[in-house]
Amino acid sequence: MRIFILLVLFTFTACQYQMKKEITPPVCEIKPNKLSIHDNERTDNYYWLNDREDPDVISYLKDENEYTNQKLKDTEIFQKELFNELKNRIKEDDQSVPYNYNGYSYWKRFNKGDEHPNYLRKKTGTDKEEILLNGNEMAKKYDFFDIGDYDISINNKLMAYAIDTLSRRIYQIQIKNLLTNEVFPETLHNTTGSMVWANDNQTIFYSKQDTQTLRSSQIFAHKLGTDQNEDILIYEEKDETFYCYVYKSKSDKYIIINSSSTLSDEYRLINANQPFEESKMFQEREKGTEYSIYHHKEKFYVLTNEDHKNFSLKTCPINQTNKENWETLIEGNNDVLLEGIDVFDEFLVITERSKGLLNLKVIDLKNNVEHYIPFSEPTYVVQTSVNLIMETNLLRYTYNSMINPGTVYEYNMNNHERKILKEKEVLGGYNKDKYQSDRLWAEARDGTKIPISIVHKKGIELNNSNPTLIYGYGSYGYSIDPSFSSNRLSLLDRGYVFAIAHIRGGEELGREWYEDGKLFNKKNTFYDFIDCGKFLIEKKYTNNDHLYAAGGSAGGLLMGAVINMNSSLFKGVIAHVPFVDVVTTMLDESIPLTTGEYDEWGNPNQKKYYDYMLSYSPYDNIKETNYPNLLVTTGLHDSQVQYWEPAKWVAKLRTKKTDNNLLLLKTNMKAGHGGASGRFEYLKEIALDYAFLFKLENITN
Repeated sequence: MRIFILLVLFTFTACQYQMKKEITPPVCEIKPNKLSIHDNERTDNYYWLNDREDPDVISYLKDENEYTNQKLKDTEIFQKELFNELKNRIKEDDQSVPYNYNGYSYWKRFNKGDEHPNYLRKKTGTDKEEILLNGNEMAKKYDFFDIGDYDISINNKLMAYAIDTLSRRIYQIQIKNLLTNEVFPETLHNTTGSMVWANDNQTIFYSKQDTQTLRSSQIFAHKLGTDQNEDILIYEEKDETFYCYVYKSKSDKYIIINSSSTLSDEYRLINANQPFEESKMFQEREKGTEYSIYHHKEKFYVLTNEDHKNFSLKTCPINQTNKENWETLIEGNNDVLLEGIDVFDEFLVITERSKGLLNLKVIDLKNNVEHYIPFSEPTYVVQTSVNLIMETNLLRYTYNSMINPGTVYEYNMNNHERKILKEKEVLGGYNKDKYQSDRLWAEARDGTKIPISIVHKKGIELNNSNPTLIYGYGSYGYSIDPSFSSNRLSLLDRGYVFAIAHIRGGEELGREWYEDGKLFNKKNTFYDFIDCGKFLIEKKYTNNDHLYAAGGSAGGLLMGAVINMNSSLFKGVIAHVPFVDVVTTMLDESIPLTTGEYDEWGNPNQKKYYDYMLSYSPYDNIKETNYPNLLVTTGLHDSQVQYWEPAKWVAKLRTKKTDNNLLLLKTNMKAGHGGASGRFEYLKEIALDYAFLFKLENITN
């Protein structure tokens, strides 16, 4: 999904930064480039920034960084204090709750001061720990380091794991002998980081991606001890709007190859005991039909939108899997979205979303009796955790809310008793009774009710004077749930109100909520966010001089669109890796994500989509007006939203805006879409965001 960046502009020769009595922004050279399609011509003056190998581009980004540093120089000490404040809430010597699989317990542990975890396991019934991977030691020689997926062979002797050292989602897979701690000489390059062992303990299936677009398009089988050049191509996805992945069924019976686009799915099955047998088609792709599959004994469960947009649950025999054999178990419901299921030998757990909130429904397959696990807060987040064992009546799930730091539970599906396995510890004496969270409903301009999750310290006055930060996303059907953040306490404790606008384009209120915020309905997303901001002002939480907005990736597109549509609503805006050059990017099929997202944004090669996208694209709709204070962030190696989108956006804004407000671009020269790697390093980026917000509120400590 699209995300970060920022840049600055005036108009003269090649991107130079000069220091005078007044700190002046870098000047980005104008090099007009004509872009024509559908008898329409656009001029892009900053298209030349689309070359990370150009020394002038790198120089410009560095100059922008220096300009940002200078404009925020008075916050340098405060940023360091904020970093320590954020870090000091985190328990440094911490570990995850162990999960059980195939006779072992697996978990990861952070040692004090470490940026990266150790991955560990121990055999069931013993106390002897094995260190599988030492993340901190492995990361020493890299500026960026991330351990992705890993998988253990069925005989428990081998480990395949993926690492990314550039932050472009390009992973190398390595293989380790867990008995000798030796790493095998072969390395699998240019992968997505997704891999799975067949049951022969010799064969690894993995997905490989196109080197330019990064589309996951091929599934290979690798034989242990051989060179990658000898790997066998198992499946190739030729449709450029589809991505393919490989994983293993929870039952360990099947290797499953999934091909998916935004609106269609297709699965193939391989017997995990016979990895080189020809795959079997589950159900051929059909435009608009999404489905996912779960193996259970002699049948499959199929979660699908085939006959209802909010999905229904069906079953079919393992040898008769095409949709003519699907039988409905749970019908679709206009008020309830079926989001996923967890399959056990004797139980099903259904994750549902109703009125914007998640629920867990447990079905006892022995007698078909069902019940819901109860939750009491007005806003919360619940999700099933790692449940890899079929033959158990114990369900792991996690729960948190905007004031509840989070708990991992073990729930007995027979007697409905729950046991706390771990409560998240927030250091520094956090007391949730000092805070209040609520669910509000704003009315959009078309009469639609938009849910808002909100949190603040208890006792605030509704006098229109509270600094308020509203966050939004609204794309891909991705729901922004009201979860806890210890970092957010730095805002709340300084008097901020924090709100999440659950705008259309997400899936908080079901599939229709998503469809009403995509393609030709995309502007609903922007209007909803604006109307939620106005609602908070009407309800006297804040006013225009204290209202701020933030969003990243497609949420950065949201930020760009709303400040074009209503530039006076917010005092300040933070746009992380913003997808702001919508039309040009979606016309460039060489850029990662483009072809796979036609169903989300539209294909601008068709005039009707081109015209609509052009009408809201933030970069194309900059105008001469006052804009709010802006902090824009990006990563040089971002593969999802290329750095030049925010850079061009900032450059163009500098020549058009008619105010003296801050316009700051910060590029992480070593990172990609997700920002800095490491457990604590990313906190410096949050400290920068907060320092920007506090500066605008004249908060200095």
